[in-house]
Amino acid sequence: LFFFFQAEDGIRDSVASRGLGDVYKRQVSTQSTWDYCQSRTTDMKFNISDPVSGGQKTIAIDDENQYRALFDKKMGDQFPGETLGQQFAGYVFKITGGNDKEGFSMRQGILKNGRVRILMKKGHKCYRPRREGERKRKSVRGCIVGKDISVLALSIVQHGEKPIPAITDKTRARSLGPKRASKIRKLYSLESKDDVRKYIVRKDKKNNKKKAPKIQRLVTQERIRRKKAVRKIRLQRIDATKKAVGTYKKMLEELRKKKVDKKAAAKSAKKDVAAKPAVPKQTGTDQLSLMTH
Repeated sequence: LFFFFQAEDGIRDSVASRGLGDVYKRQVSTQSTWDYCQSRTTDMKFNISDPVSGGQKTIAIDDENQYRALFDKKMGDQFPGETLGQQFAGYVFKITGGNDKEGFSMRQGILKNGRVRILMKKGHKCYRPRREGERKRKSVRGCIVGKDISVLALSIVQHGEKPIPAITDKTRARSLGPKRASKIRKLYSLESKDDVRKYIVRKDKKNNKKKAPKIQRLVTQERIRRKKAVRKIRLQRIDATKKAVGTYKKMLEELRKKKVDKKAAAKSAKKDVAAKPAVPKQTGTDQLSLMTH
């Protein structure tokens, strides 16, 4: 029994096929690889954010001559805004991250203008372990800016003369505030005796309700009472352990003393047996003479 398969029209090429499945895989491309790469490196997007106003906007720049000066810069470097255009005159930007054409994010500390594979474990960025103790080798982008970067994240360090539309022209309310007690005090310039629970940023929910997050590292009277109770229990356990150790050592000492006394008694009994005079052993004639008498 024979089966004959014939490919559809228009999908064969002039190169010799390595098999039936290869016929469907290889297609004739009218665009060369160099033209494809050049078309992908003509524009770059910049995600500009302002930590003061909370604004954020993505700007695309098609002219490579404008952002060519950013090549070979690293994450954390600062540069003047005039590099991207006169509309950013007076501004100072800081490079905070980015992604390449394939979506791999930049990783701080990898001093390479390209992609590398590093062994990651729990606690590393760009990796989430699925099992306990799992390690995996994954691809990440180096922290040096190059042509393959598609999106570059920038943060405003210094403001210029003119505001940037949709970024610095208006201040937006914070939807999420700090949760740690010390950071709340720092934000509102509070003292240690002030109650930080009154200054927490609440998030709007449905039905005109607001939700407040749980404040981290908040020291209250209840927390102090619990801490004292836990400390008291710990000290009680320490005292009980010390008493148990003392009782155990005392028991060991008594057992050792009994053992020594028993050994000494056995030794003295052996000496007493050795000190007694030896009784002469009677023979058969002696026994007959005693019976006659």
